[in-house]
Amino acid sequence: MAAQNGKDLLVKLDLNGGGQFTTIAGLRATRISFNAETVDVTNLESQGGWRELLGGAGVRSASVSGSGVFADSATDERARQIFFAGTVEQFQVIIPDFGIVEGPFQITSIEYAGSYNGEATYELSLASAGALSFTAI
Repeated sequence: MAAQNGKDLLVKLDLNGGGQFTTIAGLRATRISFNAETVDVTNLESQGGWRELLGGAGVRSASVSGSGVFADSATDERARQIFFAGTVEQFQVIIPDFGIVEGPFQITSIEYAGSYNGEATYELSLASAGALSFTAI
C-alpha cells in the first residue's frame, strides 16, 4: 500500500437514520483502533509451559477518536444530540485505499477548548457498540 493522505481518513455519521452518512465537520485528525481481548486457557498440561489462547473467544472492539475545529454545522449538532441522549448510532470510518468500517458506536466523550487568540477546537471519542462490518475499497 502506498502512502496515504491523512485527510482522507474520514469519520461519518448518519444524520437521520436513513443511511445517508455525512462527514463530521471540522475534523483535522482522526484515529481508529481495533482491539481483541484474549482468553487464556493455559494449564498444567500446556506443551512446554507455553501460554495457550482460545481462538475465536474474547471481546472485540473498536474505538475512534478525532480532533478538529469547531464548525457549528449540522454534524456538530447531531453529535451533541447523540452524546446527551446516550444513544448508539450508525457511523462509518473511511480508511483510504483499505476500506469502510461501519456499525453502531456510542459517543463516549466530547471536549471543547479554545484560547484567547485562537480557534475553538473539539475532541470526539467513540466506542463500538455492536458488530462492525468491513467493506474493502
